[in-house]
Amino acid sequence: MKIGYARVSTDDQNLDLQLDALTRAGCEQVFTDHGVSGVAIEREGLSQAIAAVGKGDVLVVWKLDRLGRSLSFLIELIEKLRNEGAGFESLSDGIGTTTAGGKLVFHIMGALAEFERSLISERSKAGMQAARRRGKHLGRPHKLSREQISHAAQMIQEGRETVSGMAGLLSVDRTTLYRALSLKRQRSDFSS
Repeated sequence: MKIGYARVSTDDQNLDLQLDALTRAGCEQVFTDHGVSGVAIEREGLSQAIAAVGKGDVLVVWKLDRLGRSLSFLIELIEKLRNEGAGFESLSDGIGTTTAGGKLVFHIMGALAEFERSLISERSKAGMQAARRRGKHLGRPHKLSREQISHAAQMIQEGRETVSGMAGLLSVDRTTLYRALSLKRQRSDFSS
């Protein structure tokens, strides 16, 4: 059985073109999302369409971008359908997993998506290494400045304040202050 899915991004758009194409393609059931972006992860109509697809069925869309904007999402969804014994077809793009050629196209798309993820990861790692070499701090900003940590250490060392009291004055958790003081000690031990 062919199960159709149609989506438009804004409320003023019309589903008629997609619905007509899905009906002509022989879809017995059609699920829709109206006014929902392709980036949205939660789409009620798409969830219903996927749930309705069983072994031997084919999920049909008018155009690939109606299913989603992310290549990784598309690959993951198509793989899920394949594992359940179902197929996929995009009418306008002429892509489907029910033919050998369509399967080849999806394998190539999957390989390209994996390649793209690897490139992004490599660029991110290289950027972080370059930032570290320049002395940049990566991650969340420190809650305490060096001056605040030095002042806290002095006040605690002189017995004028407790760790809990100093943490309260600096509006941080005791654990944060302990960690900052420990790092300060490590740096002083390392430099001496």
